[in-house]
Amino acid sequence: MPTNVTPEYLAAEEESRQAKNPKDRLRALEKMLTLIPKHKGTEKMQMQIKRRISRTKEEMEAKSRKAGHGPVFNVKKEGAAQVALVGIPNSGKSSVLTQLTNADAQVGDYPFTTTIPTPGMLEYKDVQIQLVEIPALIQDVSVGKGFGLQILSAIRAADAVAIVIDLSRDSVEQMKIILDELEKGGVRLNENPPDIEIVKKAEGGIEIRGRQFFFGDEQVVKELLLREKVHNAIVVFRGDTTVDQFQEALDESTAFRPALVLATKGDVKNSKEQYARLREQFSSYEIVPISAEKGINLEPVKEAIFRKLQIIRVYTKTPGEEVAYPPITMKPQSTVHEAAGRIHKQFQRKFKYARIWGPSAKYEGQKVGSDHVLQDGDIVEVHIR
Repeated sequence: MPTNVTPEYLAAEEESRQAKNPKDRLRALEKMLTLIPKHKGTEKMQMQIKRRISRTKEEMEAKSRKAGHGPVFNVKKEGAAQVALVGIPNSGKSSVLTQLTNADAQVGDYPFTTTIPTPGMLEYKDVQIQLVEIPALIQDVSVGKGFGLQILSAIRAADAVAIVIDLSRDSVEQMKIILDELEKGGVRLNENPPDIEIVKKAEGGIEIRGRQFFFGDEQVVKELLLREKVHNAIVVFRGDTTVDQFQEALDESTAFRPALVLATKGDVKNSKEQYARLREQFSSYEIVPISAEKGINLEPVKEAIFRKLQIIRVYTKTPGEEVAYPPITMKPQSTVHEAAGRIHKQFQRKFKYARIWGPSAKYEGQKVGSDHVLQDGDIVEVHIR
């Protein structure tokens, strides 16, 4: 053990050994991870602590499911994407959901009005987007407080996160609580997953390629893979990656999600000051000020959510007929071949050519092949053999 660990770290380590239940053990492990000195000599210790944290959370979630504790938090995805509305108690999530969707959410001036996830459908630019109001996030949900593990599971399941901040209170403190709990709960906001490929093979041990992109001890990589029972594989690093990022890439419970901030109650006293503080402290986030109660600035919110999801709308048509609605939604850089498959698998197999109208076409009705890259608003007419 390194000689420069602090007495506080040793005390937390003892707490983890003496813990009588998973919740107390998790709290002690989180404290250990915070207190351990961060340098090359402690990389393996950090790795081991994070692995113990992950296993403890898995144990808690399994016990909770087995015992049937608490309400069911799973919400079936509908529409083009699912966006989780996340905020502290009484931040205005229910009002936002009611104003933006067809949901009949319970709105109250008291905390914990919402006890289970409440969905609603937002219609924008011919697309339906499912918004889900998540029960209030409080401090220590990451260690299981207040159905915390179910809450975090519901957030990880969404395609994007909209953080709801109440401008009538300390906006910076709210944001810090939310980001800290999501970070501890394995939710990474506005971060791309590390560009790593792991190709399993029959023999030959662990081979590492792209070493210049990995910042850490290669032995740690091998140990982490062995812990996952991967004994033979080629690991390819294509972008800058730390040990922490590699470990997160192996942890299937880690979710990387796009996020924006909806700053509610923008019409109340001192809201401008709170909004300014929020923008100053968290300038990397897109922050949209609104008043759900008075219906102020709701259209920019819809546009911001649509943009954050990074989807494109592709309209289809049959030769000789009008354009079909609604459009299919796809990822940017999708091709005609992929769009044909979304219409029907037979259209992919028997594809001959397509005609395109819209932003990606050089002229209306342009004849293109299956590798043509589509843009938002394109109209595709597929012709088959």
